[in-house]
Amino acid sequence: MLKKLLALVVMLYAAASFAAVDVNKASAAELDGIKGIGPGISSKIIEERKKGNFKDWNDFVERVKGVGEGNAAKFSAEGLTVNGAAFKGASAAPAAAKKDEKPAAPAKAEAKPAAAAAPAAATPAAKEEKKDPKAEAKAKAEAEKKAKDEAKAKAAEEKKAKAEADKKAKEEAKAKKEADKKAAAAKKDEKPAAKAEAKAEAAKPAASAAKK
Repeated sequence: MLKKLLALVVMLYAAASFAAVDVNKASAAELDGIKGIGPGISSKIIEERKKGNFKDWNDFVERVKGVGEGNAAKFSAEGLTVNGAAFKGASAAPAAAKKDEKPAAPAKAEAKPAAAAAPAAATPAAKEEKKDPKAEAKAKAEAEKKAKDEAKAKAAEEKKAKAEADKKAKEEAKAKKEADKKAAAAKKDEKPAAKAEAKAEAAKPAASAAKK
């Protein structure tokens, strides 16, 4: 009797575990309960369902990104249905879906090449990522070279400007020195003339007295 009760409990648990979940009616929590469907896929299903119910499995696979035929077969085997229908004509009954796991095996085999193709597709991207550091290093080296050339040209211009300023200052100093020299010579020449003029003025009264 106890064994029969245990068997009945197990059967009820199995039936509850594999209860059919229709994609057009299930909540996000019910969709998450399907093995393989996580929050990411369930949210995509809900968003697409807002635009309109899924007509069939093909419509479901086309509209929900990330769900291929392989995943569709897995979801169907776990109890997911579209309008009460299992994937590829499989029975919508939970028990039949559980027993009918063998037809889902080819779908798993189909999923393997897709998984193998994923790393192959990722390889060019990885190569591009490897090339990026070289391109960045080259661009950085060119920028540094350009900055050095600009700094060198600026330094040369400043040096030239300084040399011209020094030359101009020297020329101005030389011109001032020559002007000062000429002014001193002119002043020196003025002294004898002034003395002679003073002497001539002093001699005038003496000459006048002599005439008298």
